[in-house]
Amino acid sequence: MIDSTSTLLDELDGLIARVALSDRPAFDQLYTMTSSRLFAVAMRIMKNRAEAEDVLQDAYVRIWQRAGSYRPGEGRSMSWLIAITRNLAIDRMRIRTAPVAPIEMAQDVPDDGPTPETALVHRQNRAKIDACLEELEAQRAEAVRAAYLEGWSYQELADRFDTPLNTIRTWLRRSLMRLRDCLEQAPR
Repeated sequence: MIDSTSTLLDELDGLIARVALSDRPAFDQLYTMTSSRLFAVAMRIMKNRAEAEDVLQDAYVRIWQRAGSYRPGEGRSMSWLIAITRNLAIDRMRIRTAPVAPIEMAQDVPDDGPTPETALVHRQNRAKIDACLEELEAQRAEAVRAAYLEGWSYQELADRFDTPLNTIRTWLRRSLMRLRDCLEQAPR
């Protein structure tokens, strides 16, 4: 009995290796040899013939796609095939048993986004900032945007504008002060 089991496992290993090379006759033979066992696994979990058949079909698609990832020395071929089938069946059960709230409950789900009033205030503030940035010299406005909106470092700005590092620091400090003054003067 040990020899026939060992021979069967060797044969399955060989078939999976051939399936990894896209050998359709090997895939057909693998299906013939293993489908009844894998169907039993799916049926035991799904308890519904149609769903078990769907799981079995998905399992063989997955086996076809992932045959190259099977490593004969790391486990038994039948265990690998069963694990694929079992995991797909469990995933399908989770989807099937996921709690679904009635549509009437959807009204009670809070919206985490900004309220219309908050969105309006943000747009108005952004318009004020943009208007104040327009009052800055073009290079300095670009430096402020790069530093504070895009996250550029002082050194990156110095390289970008071919300007000494301390000059960049001065540009940014003075630009921020001008922006603050502009924003304080802007109508609310």
